[in-house]
Amino acid sequence: MVLVKHMPRDSAVNRDLHGEAVEWDAGTHLLAAAVDHLAVANWMTATINSGEDAEPLEYPEPVPRPTSAATEAPDLAETGSGESPAPDRLPTPDELARFFS
Repeated sequence: MVLVKHMPRDSAVNRDLHGEAVEWDAGTHLLAAAVDHLAVANWMTATINSGEDAEPLEYPEPVPRPTSAATEAPDLAETGSGESPAPDRLPTPDELARFFS
């Protein structure tokens, strides 16, 4: 049991138990979060500067994260991780401009 418990993170046993989640370390999760935040910031900037008659832009999709094969993906709203799922209603360009002014 001691040998199995202390196997390397990318071992075949861990890969079988946890799937591709073993390849994602803290740095990879932080990089995915940074990409998501930049995409939302770019979406906000484009929405504010698109004009009143422009068609609303689609909210950016987050970078897909691996889930453990042994467990279901946690609900981000329940985990308190600071991240939240996409809103039900996207803000209008006027609301974004008021928020940032």
